[in-house]
Amino acid sequence: MVKYLVIVESPAKEKTISKILGKEFIIKSSFGHIRDLPKSKLGIDIENNFKPTYIDMAKSKKIISNLKKISDNVGKVYLATDFDREGEAIAWHLKEALKLPNSKISRITFHEITPEAILNSVKHPRNLDMWLVNSQQTRRLLDRLVGYKLSPLLWKKVKVGLSAGRVQSVAVMIICDREEEIKKFIPQEYWSIEAELLKNFSFKAQLFAKNDVKFEKLSIKNEEQANQIIKELEGAKYVVQSIETKQRKRLPYAPYTTSTIQQDASRRLGFSASKTMMIAQKLYEGINIGNSQVGLITYMRTDSLNIAKGAQEETLKFIESEYGNKFLPKSPRIYKTKSKGAQEAHEAIRATSAKRKPSNIKQYLSNDEFKLYDLIWKRFLASQMTDAIYNVVTVTISANKYSFRVSGSTLIFEGFLKVYTIDEEEKEIKLPLLKEQELLTLLKIIPIQHFTEPPARYNEASLIKALEEHGIGRPSTYAPTIKTILDRLYVRLDKKKFIPTNLGIIVNDVLKNHFGNIINIEYTAHVEEKLDKIAEDKAIWQDVLQNFYKPLEKDLKKAEKNLERQKIKPQETEFKCHNCGKTMVIRGSRTGQFLACSGYPECKTTLPLNKEGAPVQEQETDMTCDKCGSPLIKKVGFKGKEYLACKRSPECKTTYNIDRNGQKVIKPEPEHTGIKCGKCGSEMLKRIGKRGPFLTCSAFPKCRNLQWIKTVKDKNSKTQKKVSEKKS
Repeated sequence: MVKYLVIVESPAKEKTISKILGKEFIIKSSFGHIRDLPKSKLGIDIENNFKPTYIDMAKSKKIISNLKKISDNVGKVYLATDFDREGEAIAWHLKEALKLPNSKISRITFHEITPEAILNSVKHPRNLDMWLVNSQQTRRLLDRLVGYKLSPLLWKKVKVGLSAGRVQSVAVMIICDREEEIKKFIPQEYWSIEAELLKNFSFKAQLFAKNDVKFEKLSIKNEEQANQIIKELEGAKYVVQSIETKQRKRLPYAPYTTSTIQQDASRRLGFSASKTMMIAQKLYEGINIGNSQVGLITYMRTDSLNIAKGAQEETLKFIESEYGNKFLPKSPRIYKTKSKGAQEAHEAIRATSAKRKPSNIKQYLSNDEFKLYDLIWKRFLASQMTDAIYNVVTVTISANKYSFRVSGSTLIFEGFLKVYTIDEEEKEIKLPLLKEQELLTLLKIIPIQHFTEPPARYNEASLIKALEEHGIGRPSTYAPTIKTILDRLYVRLDKKKFIPTNLGIIVNDVLKNHFGNIINIEYTAHVEEKLDKIAEDKAIWQDVLQNFYKPLEKDLKKAEKNLERQKIKPQETEFKCHNCGKTMVIRGSRTGQFLACSGYPECKTTLPLNKEGAPVQEQETDMTCDKCGSPLIKKVGFKGKEYLACKRSPECKTTYNIDRNGQKVIKPEPEHTGIKCGKCGSEMLKRIGKRGPFLTCSAFPKCRNLQWIKTVKDKNSKTQKKVSEKKS
């Protein structure tokens, strides 16, 4: 008999948790948020101390009704939404929507979906944490105030359909500021000098110092100075001045947080932040492994580096049995969280069991799931292992009053590198066996010209790192923030690097010039700190909103009066139109960005952009058009779907879908039916569409009469045809 109701956020968790808790528990999902502020109005009574108005979301009305029926017939309701502030807020909304008394509810949380964690959470429930609820509610109200107050101004002064966001606008600002740095950057020339030397075999040493004074990066400014040094080195003897040998330890990285897993998955796997979080969600909620549904990783929205004691002990035993005692540190490693306002009650992202090796469960995972799980498992295991140890040799070579230096390192103990490789491997330079005061043979002097480079544009990994370092947003906000600024066409990706669009630059300038008091890096980080204080019961949420809204309201009035209508020019590119030779420009539509000829409307050539920001070129095929015999060209259409079009387009508008083998899919000829059209008397033809067979008038497009043919079953299971008319 069912006695308890457990409400989770995701239906994917239902099956896993149900098997763990047994028949006395019924597990149901809220499918995420069930209530929100109304879309049709602000939903915040500013004059009444920022009182919010919540309504049941349209998608949730049936869910709320079903949950209400079940909750009325059980003795206890466990609110088991996610282990973060947003999850706490959803739990509170469930309580309010279902009208549950405090005596009937318990809040349970867990870092991982494993029998031990689930059963332990049920044994140790707690009350709803209203401090966390208020913190999340304040974030939502702040975002609503910015969105619903600033966005209409942007519609009026810039372009209809734009949006402003407290965090997204700062993310765009960071990207625009970097672009401005790049534009203003002036390269500086400098030179380096190498000596190629011989002792058994050749090696190169770098000019290091003059009269024991170290050369800085820009010390040798031009070719003239480089040639002067080379002249002073003429006839010099190259003598080994000193040889320094020492060991250097390389410490393992900490286990993953939301930020670092998104950065690493971007660098190593090429995953976007949203893709990483989507796959991590599946691994957390549970994967069917053989006969059991198992949560493979801990909760993936976290900024904490804590590790559960039991998990750490199990991992250390596994390391000892798998790799040997020498890979165990002298004492268990403890990592301290550096990010501001980190929620220390959380855990780092780790495998729920070190014993669950990726290779052993690969058959149950998709390719992407395996890649991400493998990365998480290895990173966590490595974080609990010993240091890697290198032998580092540094040789200083004197030549007249100058010194050259060469360093090399050799890995002598793998340590954590046994399971997890690092991005920047030690550069291993092979050196001959050298002795101090030994004379070396000079083969040649090599002067090398360099120029300083501008700061790199942000990619997903470096942007997330910058947001985290500045204290902008929280683990759950990084992926949606990036998706939003791309979807809004404020930035675009070019070779996986963010470049602000002209639209993004204009919106950023408007916000910077007219709302610089609140839309800036420092203030946004300050607001995050205030949200943390609300969660700790050290600040009143209404006061935080009031302090934010006052300058916003003041700036809005000024902007309404002083801000002129902005003009947006399409962004020029280096690409040329293959039809007329004019420059292609970047334009935007509801489906994304594309290249269009600047000669429009005389030339209507367009090209889609791929994920790298490069144009997808049309490819001529060896197939021909069935109507005019011209070659068919492979094009990319809506949402990246490929199709074939006649080369004579737009004169010939014939198109074909493409099958798996890249061949054209020929539509079957319509069947003659002998049925007369009820509107014009012409013959009706039978065609096959996505929704099945239908009748259409042969006089199309003059007559657009169309009738769908539906198949129904009678009581004797015999299929019958039924024709229903669709009005033109």
